[in-house]
Amino acid sequence: MTRTLAFIQARMSSSRFPGKVLAPLQGRPLIVYMVERVRQACLLDGVVVVTSTDASDDVLATTLAQAHIPVFRGDLQDVLKRFADAAASCEATEIVRLTGDCPLIDPTVIDAVIAARRTAQADYASNIDPPSFPDGLDVECFTREVLDRACRLATRVPEREHVTLWMRGDAAGLHRVNLRAPVDCSALRLTVDYPDDLQAVQTLADGLPTAPASDLYDLLRVLAQRPDILNLNRHDRNEGLTHSLQVESGAPHAP
Repeated sequence: MTRTLAFIQARMSSSRFPGKVLAPLQGRPLIVYMVERVRQACLLDGVVVVTSTDASDDVLATTLAQAHIPVFRGDLQDVLKRFADAAASCEATEIVRLTGDCPLIDPTVIDAVIAARRTAQADYASNIDPPSFPDGLDVECFTREVLDRACRLATRVPEREHVTLWMRGDAAGLHRVNLRAPVDCSALRLTVDYPDDLQAVQTLADGLPTAPASDLYDLLRVLAQRPDILNLNRHDRNEGLTHSLQVESGAPHAP
């Protein structure tokens, strides 16, 4: 029997914006706001926030418990192992990976990525390979078997830090499918990595109808009415992954 769980990856010790997952958004912590949106997806059996056992994440775990949100705590640095351990603990057979800096995630996109994987009987499905949805609406879905295989075979430091990097490499030999947006919106930035990102997301959220039920089209309508929001935050996509790969190669990188 399939047990599909969304694992939201989150920690307090973000290098670019520490504590961002507990920043206020619409009167509640950002991570709680995000969980409320994720729970609107119809094809999920549950949502778990996957964080670390580091003392810095104690306050996050306490906040989640107070909001009656399931949490799993594992290795701080080896995030791939954290996910594999969480899947085993929660008896998940199909995992949806989300990151806790994407509070405006669209539950209909979550369902669409899950459906794409199931229809194609793929090992891995996403909407990021290549991206066409806004940065901040990223969804990945993979089987428990693939997650366990990645945990056994991935050896590079970036592959342990970035859960699906090994899965997306051609050497893994996985059957992958990608969901494309109706129009290319990949230049839009709706994620929270910096304080100015939070300002943009807060402004955008204030313009949304009944927040948990809003979708990509509601987001685009608000941005069409308030194009100034797009000028609040200008950053490159996937800076964390780029930094990890630069460190591994020894290439110089921006501070």
